[in-house]
Amino acid sequence: MSIPELDHSIVPVWRHGYRFQFEPAQNAYVLLYPEGMIKLNDSASVIGQHIDGEASIADIIQKVKAMFGDVPEIEQDIVEYMLVAQREHWIDLV
Repeated sequence: MSIPELDHSIVPVWRHGYRFQFEPAQNAYVLLYPEGMIKLNDSASVIGQHIDGEASIADIIQKVKAMFGDVPEIEQDIVEYMLVAQREHWIDLV
């Protein structure tokens, strides 16, 4: 499967009103927003921890690969996450 096109120099940022945090009651990372909460799976949680408004997509890929090794699917998974998160209006890609 090919990796979708996305400029890896783009810096993802959480949209205004959205907050990524660990929620002890859920024992998981969540994305809080005015209308509710999204409980994130493990992969999304790992990626979300690196969205800080400074790290580019390339930086995030490098950090996740440092954590898990050079797994071939990591880059594709991160790019797909960014595209879904943008489509769902969780993040802006600047």
